[in-house]
Amino acid sequence: MVERDSKQRVVITGMGALTPLGLSVEETWEGLAAGESGITEITQFDASHFPIRIAGEVKGFDATDYIDFKEARRMARCSQMALAMGTQALADAGLGNEVPDPERAGVIMGTGIGGFEVALAGWDLYKAKGLRRVNPVTAIASLCNMPAHHLSECFKCQSYNTTVVTACAAGTQGIGEAAEVIRRGAADLMLAGGVEGVIHEVMIGGFIRMQVLADNNEHPEQACKPFDARRDGFCCSEGGAVMVLERLDKALERGARIYAEVLGYAANSDAFHMAAPDPEGAGAFRCMKWALESAGVSPGEIDYINAHGPGTVVGDPVETKAIKRLFGDYAYQLPISSTKSMVGHALGGAGAIEAVA
Repeated sequence: MVERDSKQRVVITGMGALTPLGLSVEETWEGLAAGESGITEITQFDASHFPIRIAGEVKGFDATDYIDFKEARRMARCSQMALAMGTQALADAGLGNEVPDPERAGVIMGTGIGGFEVALAGWDLYKAKGLRRVNPVTAIASLCNMPAHHLSECFKCQSYNTTVVTACAAGTQGIGEAAEVIRRGAADLMLAGGVEGVIHEVMIGGFIRMQVLADNNEHPEQACKPFDARRDGFCCSEGGAVMVLERLDKALERGARIYAEVLGYAANSDAFHMAAPDPEGAGAFRCMKWALESAGVSPGEIDYINAHGPGTVVGDPVETKAIKRLFGDYAYQLPISSTKSMVGHALGGAGAIEAVA
């Protein structure tokens, strides 16, 4: 009989990442530590007619380094990336390509739009050449839950499986929810994170029309300026990260290297607007407060905040208000930064990349 303990301690034992700075955690960290930027001119479509022509593309990614060619063709880019990152994370955790107990291993992935580009390509093909030319897997491959499915299928994770689709929060929430699954005794190991794989003209065009993208085609590496008085928006990007989360006792039992412990987690809703945050930062304040309570730590014990910090005119001041309200005078001593200045905003993958950082 499996022991059920709602107080299980949860640790991170493996990490994998694909970002505009590199094709691994190591390459990404080297770029972050050096203050480099992965924002460049868009190459995945012809953006010459757009007023903003820069983004954070994952450069040099070849899915067949991780997946059979025929199988890769049936997947959206986000699913290909998820499998690559999951392979990296399990190897980093010292598990190879196998989880210790399939019935006690699960998956939670976050994404914003999943395989959106597959649906768009199918529509274009249908209009141009008719129904008989539409790929039979178009509808399935475009679903948001396919990255989580492919991870579970590839690595035989037969326990809890779900997908978080909460825009910019999805990657962080995927990791937090995975920790909660282990804490409540539903799994001993979880693959968790977030991914986005769409640098597409429809998406970029939509954000241009929203007037939320940073505008510096001449110097893309300087475009995203979180918390800067000159900030004018974020840089759309792709990529993500996958982590291996385990019960502490199980990790110690197998002699795993432990990167960190997940002490607490919270999620909530502003319940305010479809795109704009509560102007007083009330939702962010509550979420951070509840996370600290979940972890059992005081504000003074926090030694770094990796902020959402997209670099938008509206978003950054609101986040600043929430931090100052919660941390008081200590906020002025607390190191805070946003890695989006270097990797851009990977939407559903953003929080997972930030967790790795």
